[in-house]
Amino acid sequence: MQYLMTTQSDFSAIFNRLLTERAMDTSAVKHPVTEILENVKTNGDTALCEYTERFDRLPITTSELRITDKEIKDAYNEISPELLEALDVAAYRIRSFHEKQLPPNLHYEDDSGFELGYRWRPMDSAGLYVPGGTAAYPSSVLMNAIPATVAGVKRLAMCVPTPDGQLNPLVLAAAHKAGVTEIYRVGGAQAVAALAYGTETISAVDYIVGPGNAYVAEAKRQVYGLVGIDSVAGPSEVVVVADKDNNPTHIALDLLAQSEHDKMAQSIFITNDKEFADQVVNAVNEQLEILARKDIAKVSWENHGAVIVVQSWNEAAILINKIAPEHLELMVEESNNLFEDVRHAGAIFIGKWCPEAIGDYVGGPNHVLPTSGAARFSSGLSIFDFMKRTTFLKSNEQGIENVGPAAVAIANTEGLTAHALSISQRLKSLEK
Repeated sequence: MQYLMTTQSDFSAIFNRLLTERAMDTSAVKHPVTEILENVKTNGDTALCEYTERFDRLPITTSELRITDKEIKDAYNEISPELLEALDVAAYRIRSFHEKQLPPNLHYEDDSGFELGYRWRPMDSAGLYVPGGTAAYPSSVLMNAIPATVAGVKRLAMCVPTPDGQLNPLVLAAAHKAGVTEIYRVGGAQAVAALAYGTETISAVDYIVGPGNAYVAEAKRQVYGLVGIDSVAGPSEVVVVADKDNNPTHIALDLLAQSEHDKMAQSIFITNDKEFADQVVNAVNEQLEILARKDIAKVSWENHGAVIVVQSWNEAAILINKIAPEHLELMVEESNNLFEDVRHAGAIFIGKWCPEAIGDYVGGPNHVLPTSGAARFSSGLSIFDFMKRTTFLKSNEQGIENVGPAAVAIANTEGLTAHALSISQRLKSLEK
């Protein structure tokens, strides 16, 4: 763990290393992923069954690729009423927030005689990749699927690996509640290939979302262009900014909530009080011992964690904007001022009673967010990822008479004769 003060002479060098050391490099898996994609593209279901037996230790036939309605119903019966109710709470809040994102169409007439505007339409289909086994997260299913259904996507297909045949009941229940219409027991790069190219059993989709390992990330990178993708996500991260008026144990747990995701996750704590920083570091060490995933959290914290003591909140804002964190917690007295100074962050959680973990499950805004500094130029998952905006233009004689000559002049300058004639011939016909 790096313990830094902005006043130290080597701060900038160490800080810059913090921002670059965890960059996801998928080059090592590029060749095997390409082979998998080509095999699935050529051999379809046969390749899927071969890879499922090889990687998930599950011999399977083509007819068994799709998870049946009975299996989904049986999964429901395994879940306690309390957990089903919790899923309902999360689904309701996520759906309510995303429904408020639905955009209006635009249609107006300008003074040249043109009608113009745009209209929003959903994609026809989307594919959702979900990590499988014991590490599967039903919350991610809700966060990825609900925006698609709110946007109006009619077909939503989900691929989830089932190592040794293990199905996570909560994942199946969350998928059903979110409106997923098809679920397949396929994982890895081969699942991305099936969703992108289509097979005998799995029809191709228009857009692929969902997290995965380096193979999944590289597969999404390679099929982009044939289909759309949400992002090529890197390891998760949080920046927590807090003053001494907070409980150090609460801060420590917020940091560890990120660290326990995986060994490459990053938690950064920023404060203006060194004594409070020391209290939080001690609290982190104490709370580590009670975590079920303490081995993972410890590696993350020790290798990628950081505590930074700043001289002012203005200085903190400068650092935050350089990090452009996936998650940002602001727990300072002047949180409104600091909030306004933050230009780059995937999601911001304000106040001591709003930890990032609330946003992971029941907050409402999406928890699928840009990582590794991508918040500088991208946003979290929303209904807009599943919609397209189509512009339209309609003109009468007056409209083309008013603006056509300008278009002809530009077309001739560019040497595009047919462009110019396409307009000028119409203008001539109006002179008769």
